[in-house]
Amino acid sequence: MDKKINDIGELSGKILVFGGVYSNLQALQSLQELAEDLDISPENCICTGDIVGYCSQPEETIQFFRSWGAQTIAGNVEIQLANDEEDCGCDFREGSRCDDFSKEWYPFAKMMLSKESVNRMKNIPEHIQFRYAGKKVFVVHGSFFNTSEFIFKSTSWDKKQQNFDHTKSDIILAGHCGLPFSDSKNEKLWINPGVIGMPANDGSNKTWYAILDDSSSNLVEFQQLEYDHVKANELMLKNNLPAAYAATLKTGIWDNMEILPAEEASRQGELIRF
Repeated sequence: MDKKINDIGELSGKILVFGGVYSNLQALQSLQELAEDLDISPENCICTGDIVGYCSQPEETIQFFRSWGAQTIAGNVEIQLANDEEDCGCDFREGSRCDDFSKEWYPFAKMMLSKESVNRMKNIPEHIQFRYAGKKVFVVHGSFFNTSEFIFKSTSWDKKQQNFDHTKSDIILAGHCGLPFSDSKNEKLWINPGVIGMPANDGSNKTWYAILDDSSSNLVEFQQLEYDHVKANELMLKNNLPAAYAATLKTGIWDNMEILPAEEASRQGELIRF
């Protein structure tokens, strides 16, 4: 089956890139306010997927995202919900803590979402492509070949190069792994802006996003987002969602590191600097 790829033409000016809203309405509201303050239009705001996830307001988050008018691709969560699947499709190891927690938050999200919101997910493209600063940019969730593939900075360049070769792109914007990073080689640039819905295991309750700027010598700048994490935490606990994930919103530390390669796991609690 052909993939749904939305070609949005040529973009210019600042572009706000973010991933993993994870049903965290408070984080999304803060990000939208920031975009307005920076005069970045909704068309130049791009999400790498997983608008729905661990937190407590999936329907409200979807509705707010729609009203904002930002662009998005489908994360594994949206794909699973659109297909009426019984799990999040996150590629967690069966029986792992992540897998166990998903059996709590995913049914909650599925129950809380309106039929209209789920139906709209069926029309979300799997990828977005566009031209920017003389480069071809391609947006993936995990990778082009597997929406749920975890690709980190420490992941071999060969695996990243395969994505560039197949998409014939110069820049790839990706999501899914939850950690912000950039990696470059052979005049290709892989950017993961991080996620706004959960901290990056760095000991900070702030989350991450990135801004592309074609007028700057540094094409990408990673920044942290402040939002009402206390309210988001309280709402998760009120709705009996995983307490360990709720705690992460405050501590910035992941409950477990099952998905992380050794290099990334060794940096738990270290503030991320670019």
